[in-house]
Amino acid sequence: MLSLILGGALVLVAGCSGAGNRGSTGGYVSANGAITRVDPADRKPAPTLEGKDLDGKPFTSETYAGKTLVVNVWGSWCPPCRKEAPALKLVSDEYADKGVQFVGILVRDDVASARAFNRKHDITYPSIDDYSNRNGLGFASSLPAQAIPTTWIIDSKGRVAVRIVSENLTASTLSGLIDDVLAGVA
Repeated sequence: MLSLILGGALVLVAGCSGAGNRGSTGGYVSANGAITRVDPADRKPAPTLEGKDLDGKPFTSETYAGKTLVVNVWGSWCPPCRKEAPALKLVSDEYADKGVQFVGILVRDDVASARAFNRKHDITYPSIDDYSNRNGLGFASSLPAQAIPTTWIIDSKGRVAVRIVSENLTASTLSGLIDDVLAGVA
C-alpha cells in the first residue's frame, strides 16, 4: 500500500512542475484521455477530503454526504486545467440543483493565483488548498490520479464511480458521465 501511495506521489510531483516551486509553470504530465468507469458492484469508497479552502476555512467532503461529488485536481499553472475550466464551470452550474457538488483539489500552486483563476473563470465551487496533493493520493486504493488534471465522480454512496484523465474534457462528456452515475450505471 505504501509503495502504491509513494508511486502515485512520485507521478504527481514529477508531473506537476519541473521546477518544484509553488506556482511554477514548468512541465507537467499530460493526460492520456482515459475515462475509467467502475461498475456499481465493484466501486470502492472514496477518501474523505479534508483541509483548508482557498479562504483558509476548514473543509471536509463529509459536509456533502449523500450527494454525488465531482472532484477535480487542478492548478492555475496547468494549461489543460485552464482549457477545461469553462466546461467544469458550466456543468457545475447545471447540476447544482441536482444533488451534485463539485470540489477542487488545488495542487502545487499558491492561493492568490488560484483565487485569480477562479475569478477569471467564475468558478464558485470550493477548492482545497493541498500543495502536496495529500487528498488526491487518498484515491490510490480505488483509482489513483495519473496526471493533472484528473477528475473523479463519486456516487451518492461515497464510492468512486469514474476517473477522467483528459486534457480535452468537454461539458457534454462530463454531463453524460454524471448522468450515468446519477442513474446508477457505470
